[in-house]
Amino acid sequence: MDIKIARLTKFPGQLKSWNSQARSVFPLTLLESQVKMKRFISIPVFSVLLLMAFVYYITVFIFIENWTGLFTSPGLFNSLIFTSMASLCLFSFAVCVLTDPGPVPSSYCPDVEERAGSDQDSGNSALQIKHCEKCSTFKPPRAHHCRVCRRCVLRMDHHCLWINNCVGYWNYKSFFDLVSYGTLASLYSTFIIVSCAFQKNWNVEGALPLKIFYVICAVMMISLSSTLGTLLGWHVYLIIRNMTTIEYYEGIRAAWLARKSGQSYQHPFNLGAYKNMTLILGPNILEWAWPTSVSHLKSGLSFPTLRDSS
Repeated sequence: MDIKIARLTKFPGQLKSWNSQARSVFPLTLLESQVKMKRFISIPVFSVLLLMAFVYYITVFIFIENWTGLFTSPGLFNSLIFTSMASLCLFSFAVCVLTDPGPVPSSYCPDVEERAGSDQDSGNSALQIKHCEKCSTFKPPRAHHCRVCRRCVLRMDHHCLWINNCVGYWNYKSFFDLVSYGTLASLYSTFIIVSCAFQKNWNVEGALPLKIFYVICAVMMISLSSTLGTLLGWHVYLIIRNMTTIEYYEGIRAAWLARKSGQSYQHPFNLGAYKNMTLILGPNILEWAWPTSVSHLKSGLSFPTLRDSS
């Protein structure tokens, strides 16, 4: 059975076919769980987990301890806040890795008449019928073929090396939460390191190695905060406009072609900032911060457009 699992993980299309047959015998197979867990067997994924553990250790057991004392009221308070952020970050990361971003059903067939009519009315290439030559199947709107996963993914944003998985329809929210919690935790850790450095007595003899350690940690956390903060800002921009990273770059070319022909281009899935956010993060603002609250997501085979709302 292990040999068969190893072979199937190399061919996602065969795995999907084999799983559909196996489900008729046992609903949620051990095979599926094993395949998902194998996503953790990756150097980038292990590196992220190692980085999380390192940042948590130095923040709580070194800098909070030296700043206020770990078992004082301020120490326990700051430790509780940072532990909560780190736990949510780790949970969001696990959800990203384990959640299938969204395979295209083998039975999917586009509504030819509906699509033909919408193409004539709007002229948006995003709504045209697309066929994947590599998968030999039709692609729903916003689906793209991932060369790494070797299959089409619903509302694909990009393939992320650090989660060893695609970021797509079903795990985009958890990815956004991961980046959000990672940014907040990094900023909080940076604040603790800087606060600890300012109250430290550096006039004692032999403080040079400690200074170097503080500088290295501070530079690392500032760099991490800047990187994650930039990534967070980018995805906030995409969410407000209801775009994926792929669609953003496709939109640049579409806008250039539209200007060349004397027309204007509008992203067909942009329904307004608030509506866009609720479509992706959910209608309940209180659930935006929870990565597994995705009951608002439908099939991922069709999406409301500007034409539908007009």
